[in-house]
Amino acid sequence: MRDIQAATITQAISRLCEEANLYLGEDVVDAFKAALAVEKSPMGKDVLKQLIENADIARKEGFPLCQDTGTTVVFLELGQEVHVVGGDLYGAINAGVRQGYTAGYLRKSVVDKPFSARINSKDNTPAVIHTEIVPGDRLKITVAPKGGGSENMTRLGMLTPSAGRQGVIDFVVRAVEEAGSNPCPPVVVCVGIGGNAEKALLIAKKAMLRKLGDRHPDPELAELEKELLTRINATGLGPQGLGGTTTALDVHIDSYPCHIASMPVAVNIVCHSARHKEVEL
Repeated sequence: MRDIQAATITQAISRLCEEANLYLGEDVVDAFKAALAVEKSPMGKDVLKQLIENADIARKEGFPLCQDTGTTVVFLELGQEVHVVGGDLYGAINAGVRQGYTAGYLRKSVVDKPFSARINSKDNTPAVIHTEIVPGDRLKITVAPKGGGSENMTRLGMLTPSAGRQGVIDFVVRAVEEAGSNPCPPVVVCVGIGGNAEKALLIAKKAMLRKLGDRHPDPELAELEKELLTRINATGLGPQGLGGTTTALDVHIDSYPCHIASMPVAVNIVCHSARHKEVEL
């Protein structure tokens, strides 16, 4: 059994909240540059140049990549030999979000009483926390701020098995087309297939953490990712929905076994500020 202090977790979360909102991953910046080299629309090229410049300014000047600094989504891989001491785990996480969003002057976007008073929590808590228990004595923390514009474009389809592969393609492409410019393309399209309703949504959300350009190790899913990326970029939506050949930077898919009578498909679209940072304690 290995002890990890709750205060250490709080400090890590605080730092990750700031870093995720200020420093865009190099894989995303490289994807912007690769898209710029092949984008056919002059307007699309101009948008991509601005996104590259925006990421550079954010990194150098310490400004958020986007004014919407998101709901704080936290993924935990908690080793079963870890013992959190000096406080409770989720309390430590929310304390870190509170510190990071306050000290970093990040916009607080979380409201309580969502269908009535909508009272701002004023510190972006509570976080949305997903915990996976894994072997070992380490704790891996990933902070992924998720903006409202892209999250609102999430779609869940409870397809029948007869829909097959083509049904999945049609559903995903239609979800992107209906989203239009709302999720601020170029986007990363994350897809969860199988499980049940909530599992499909979760694996779609978690697929956002994969590095851009990395294909799924399952050849069948890797081929589907490539086909969907081609189909989505053929829609012509383009950067910021202004037309062009770069609607999506990448497509990430994951799957899970499901019931014989169902085929859930979840689509979670990530805006061009595909933000997440991680640490292992």
